[in-house]
Amino acid sequence: MVVPLGLARVCRPSASRCLPAYRRCPFNAGPQRRSSATQGSSSVLTRGVPIAPSSSANPHAPVGKWLLGTAGVVICIVHVGGVTRLTRSGLSMTYWKPTQIMPPTTLDEWNVEFDAYKSFPEFSQRRSMTLEEFKSIYYWEWGHRILGRVSGLAFVLPAAYFAARRMIPSHYRWKLAGLLAMGGGQGFVGWWMVRSGLGEDRRDDAHEIRVSPYRLATHLSVAFATYTGLVWNGLDLLHGGADGRGVRKRYVEYAKALSTEARRAASKIRRGVLAATCLTALTAASGAFVAGMDAGLAYNTFPYMEEEEKRFVPVDIWDPELGFSNIFENTATVQFNHRLLAYSTVVASVGVAAYGLRRGLPAGAVSPQARLGLLTLGAAATGQASLGVATLLTYVPIHLAAAHQLGSLAVLSSGLYATQALRYSRPLAVRQVRQITVPGGSVPKPFAPVYAKAP
Repeated sequence: MVVPLGLARVCRPSASRCLPAYRRCPFNAGPQRRSSATQGSSSVLTRGVPIAPSSSANPHAPVGKWLLGTAGVVICIVHVGGVTRLTRSGLSMTYWKPTQIMPPTTLDEWNVEFDAYKSFPEFSQRRSMTLEEFKSIYYWEWGHRILGRVSGLAFVLPAAYFAARRMIPSHYRWKLAGLLAMGGGQGFVGWWMVRSGLGEDRRDDAHEIRVSPYRLATHLSVAFATYTGLVWNGLDLLHGGADGRGVRKRYVEYAKALSTEARRAASKIRRGVLAATCLTALTAASGAFVAGMDAGLAYNTFPYMEEEEKRFVPVDIWDPELGFSNIFENTATVQFNHRLLAYSTVVASVGVAAYGLRRGLPAGAVSPQARLGLLTLGAAATGQASLGVATLLTYVPIHLAAAHQLGSLAVLSSGLYATQALRYSRPLAVRQVRQITVPGGSVPKPFAPVYAKAP
C-alpha cells in the first residue's frame, strides 16, 4: 500500500482519524472536491486582483481616492507650468510672496507690477512690450503659483480630517508626511528656479534670457516624483487592508493559482514594465533640458537630425570646451539624448506590452487588470512618441508641446498602474506561495503528497 509519507509519520493509513486530514487536500480528495478546487482557482484567475475591490469593507478607500484626486491637481499644475514656460511667462512675477492670493486689480497696481518687471534683465530684450501684453504673461505665472497653493490645501485639509478620524493606516503616515514635504518644498524649488533668470549677471546675455535648465529639470523632476508618490500610494490604499495584510493575501491567493511557468512569465513582464516606467521618468527629465535649452527649435527633421547628410548623430554633438557638460549644455547633445531615451522608452513599453499580450503565455500569467495596464502603456507610449515627432517637425507650437508634456504623465501613469497590477509576481508574493508543481496543477507544500511505502 502506498500513502503520503507526511501522513505515514503521524499514524497508520488505516486509522480512521487520518482520513479527514487526508481528504482536506483537494488533489487527494474525490472527484467532487477536486472539481471544486479547480473551479475556485479558475474563478481567481478570471477575476484577477481588482485595483479597487467592490467590497464596502475597505475603510481606507476614501484616503486612496483623495490621493488620486490630489494627483489630478498636480497634473493641472504641470500643464499650466508647461504653458507658462512655452509662453515665456515665468519671469513676469519678480518676487515671491506666499501669502499673496489676488492679482493686481487696478491700473495703478498693474503699473507697479509692470515697473518692477522693467527693472529686471528680461525686459531689456522686450522693450516693445505693452501693459496688456504684460498682463497676459503675468496671469500665466500667477495661475501656476495659485494652483500650487490649491494643491497644498487639497492635501493638507483632507489629511487633517482623515487623521482625526483615524482613517490613515499607521505605516502610511510617514509616507504622507514625505509627500507633504515634497509638495511644500516644491514652492522653494520653483522660486529658486525663477531667481536664476532674474540676476543682474543676465543683462549681457546674447540669447533670450531663460531660467537655468538644471533648475528647471529639478523643478519638473520633483513634480513628477510627487505625482508618482500620490498615484502609487493612492492605488495601494484602494486595495484595502489596514496593515497591508489584506493586499498581500489577495496577491498570494492569485499567485497560488498560477503554475511555476506562469509566475516566471509574470515576473519577467513586471521587470519589463518597471524598466519602461523608469525610462519614462528619465526621458521626461531629459525633456526639461530640451525645454530649458530651446533645443526643440533646432534639428527639426526626423528620423535624421541632419537631413541633408542623412545623419542620425549630428556633427556638433561634442564640444571639447564643454567636456562632460555637453550632456546638459550642448543643444545637439541634449536633443540627441532625448531622442535616444524616447526610442528606448517606446521600445521597452511596446515590447513588454506585446510580450504580455501575446498568445501562448501560461494561463493567468497576466491578470485582467495587468492586461489593461499593458495595453494602456503600449498605446500611451506610441501616442507620446507620435506627439514628440509632430512637435519637433512643426517647430514646437504651444498646443502640441503642452500636450507632449502631458503625454509623459500618461505614460508614467500607465506604467505605475501596470506595475501595481502585477504585484502578484513580486518576489515577496512568490516566496509566500511555497508551492511545488505536480501533474495537473500546483499544490501547497503542507498538502504535497510525497509517496512512500507504509511500514
